[in-house]
Amino acid sequence: MKSILMLEDGQKFLGESFGATGETTGEVVFNTSHTGYQEILTDPSYKGQIVTMTYPHIGNYGVNFEDIESRKPFVEGFIVKEYSKIYSNWRSKKTLGEYLKQNKIIGIEGIDTRQLVKHIREKGSMKGIISTVDLNEKSLLRKVKLAGGIVGKDLVKEVTNRTIYKFKQKNGSGKNVVVMDFGVKMNILRSLYSVGLNPTIVPASTSFEKIMDLKPLGIMLSNGPGDPEAVTYAIETVKKIISSRLPVFGICLGHQILGLAMGGKTYKLKFGHHGSNQPIKNLKTGRVQIAAENHNFAVDLQTLKNAIPTHKNLNDGTLEGIGYRNLPVFSVQFHPEASPGPHDSKYLFLQFADSVENYAKKNRY
Repeated sequence: MKSILMLEDGQKFLGESFGATGETTGEVVFNTSHTGYQEILTDPSYKGQIVTMTYPHIGNYGVNFEDIESRKPFVEGFIVKEYSKIYSNWRSKKTLGEYLKQNKIIGIEGIDTRQLVKHIREKGSMKGIISTVDLNEKSLLRKVKLAGGIVGKDLVKEVTNRTIYKFKQKNGSGKNVVVMDFGVKMNILRSLYSVGLNPTIVPASTSFEKIMDLKPLGIMLSNGPGDPEAVTYAIETVKKIISSRLPVFGICLGHQILGLAMGGKTYKLKFGHHGSNQPIKNLKTGRVQIAAENHNFAVDLQTLKNAIPTHKNLNDGTLEGIGYRNLPVFSVQFHPEASPGPHDSKYLFLQFADSVENYAKKNRY
């Protein structure tokens, strides 16, 4: 079936539909990972975005039920150069196209993704529309210009779980920590569990008082989608958490919300960081690690007081990690839990576990 991608600046790309049919809008971004399309599709941080894969051949290992990162896919649309209808993997249960169709995600293939990525790199991320039902260019351009963007929009409320629950893979016990769910990925929970922590996950809007009733020994601020400044209720809650002097570890959106709660500012990047091959320098050790990232906003270090930069991105020099003087609080912009992808940053979960252990000993838990 014929399909069209129209960007808000009038650039168009003709292709073929796979997955669901219909029409969808979102901010068009690109991801440079070679593998991991299933994890990308189910990463809640992509809510509000149409994802372009730079690797040309997508779908060749199908879809399984073990590698999903959340309860469903959250991308608004999916763009690939070539979709593989034939898959081969011992765990696979269905094709990528079947999975997209089942979850009502529109895909488009057969376009020049290199041209699209170059356009976004030069012009910046922008709104786009994919349609299989309306191929009129003037009509599509009008629709995409009227579509809402992600700046100033609270997308967290659309991905967070509505109930409080505990994460348990098997019987066992560990230090109790609370995860504020801004769009948490399953592997963050697995990673916490692997270092002896027992996560309790709470909705993003949970009050400070309800969180403290759970008697946590530490707080994880999870990843999530969109503009951190729009999540005002979480920023206010995190301010109170900081005052309690509980250990805090923020990842991605959690890093940005922590920065805002500490009095800093955030800004939107030109085309964001999306992929599993970002070079990150640890400013404490001087070592360079490869990390996965998925974000469109960044924290402005110059607006923060009492902050110590701990990591930076070597591609563009943006801030990638912060610690704070005299507080058991730290955060990173990248994803230390990401899988598939590099495992260079797993030490950060051990660092958080040590902080939780020290807090427990100090307070005789």
